[in-house]
Amino acid sequence: MSFRTGPSVFKDRVKVSFDYVPEKLPHREPQMQRLFSILKPVGDVGIAGNAFLFGSVGTGKTHVARRFCEDFRLYVNKQGRGFDFAHVNCRQKMGDDAVLLALLKHFDERFPDRGFSIPEKIGILRKTLEKKQLHFVVILDEVDALLRRPGGTELVYTFSRFGEEGGRGNVSLILISQRHDALDRLDAAALSTFRRTNAVEFPKYAAAELQDILTIRAGLAFHPGTVDSKLVDLIADVASEYGDARYAIDLLERAGALADEEFAGEVGPEHIRAAKASVTPSDLQERLKDLDTPQKLVLLAIARRIRKKTYITTGEAEDAYALVCEEFNEKPRGHTQLWKYIRDLDALGFIDAKVSGEGVVGKTTMISLPGIPARLLSDNIEATLKRRKRM
Repeated sequence: MSFRTGPSVFKDRVKVSFDYVPEKLPHREPQMQRLFSILKPVGDVGIAGNAFLFGSVGTGKTHVARRFCEDFRLYVNKQGRGFDFAHVNCRQKMGDDAVLLALLKHFDERFPDRGFSIPEKIGILRKTLEKKQLHFVVILDEVDALLRRPGGTELVYTFSRFGEEGGRGNVSLILISQRHDALDRLDAAALSTFRRTNAVEFPKYAAAELQDILTIRAGLAFHPGTVDSKLVDLIADVASEYGDARYAIDLLERAGALADEEFAGEVGPEHIRAAKASVTPSDLQERLKDLDTPQKLVLLAIARRIRKKTYITTGEAEDAYALVCEEFNEKPRGHTQLWKYIRDLDALGFIDAKVSGEGVVGKTTMISLPGIPARLLSDNIEATLKRRKRM
């Protein structure tokens, strides 16, 4: 088969990928400066510092953390100190053992996946940092997924106390979460290492701020004259509903891909509209791929029942789950298995499940949606399940 080819609207498509971190991050200068204030002692006297970044999806937390560390490396090196950093997504690397393995592979890609206990891995990491005489910044992204699992808070505490044994290697932490109260999951010992003043908030982007971000990305990624400024404004307007820069950039990239598919030579309004129909804010679709059908049914039930509420109980979730199973011709699982699914969804960051406090009769688990609109979530789950629905 022969394939048609033609000129592309892209000059460097990587510049609209999620992994690309620009040298300058518009409208995040205050957060960068705040991070510098928190971690400045690392460069000045070698003392560790810990920071907590929080804000909705697509507000620049990950990019700021990585850009800061790249720039901060130069500052620390000028003070005559060794410096390195690693970024770990705790949702992708589930549990303390997987996080440690990712950090060790940062220094040695051939480090074996099995054969070492958690204490042994911590010891190897410590010796590596001492040998290299490095101050190591560990960025734990989506840290909720780690803190919700056994051993997660203990690992954070271990990292925060890394330099107390007097070695030549030390660790600082940058924790990232969508939730402002994520640190409440830390035990008292670990929480004592994170002062509340070390929290850095990331507000949602306004439409004008998204315009600035998209204008820069379009200039980097597209050939001149292929993306009109009015189209940038249209994308920014669409994405401003969520304040999500990642969604805005995804729309721009998808619109360019659609223009190339049609050999249009430029991005047009219809490409934007088609992109909006095919792109979900943030990485929701990718995250849903990680769930099996029973988990999706439980999550769909929660999303439907919670639409007009702040919280629902596990009893309400169970009632909604029975209805969803009937609708999709699936046999509902028992109460014990349902509770396991709820805990799994909590660990993955889709929901937040907490035991009720005062004001609720008895002890029950209250479920909330921390960062995804219920309607958006249910629509996307239904799209993945509709083929199984009874006709």
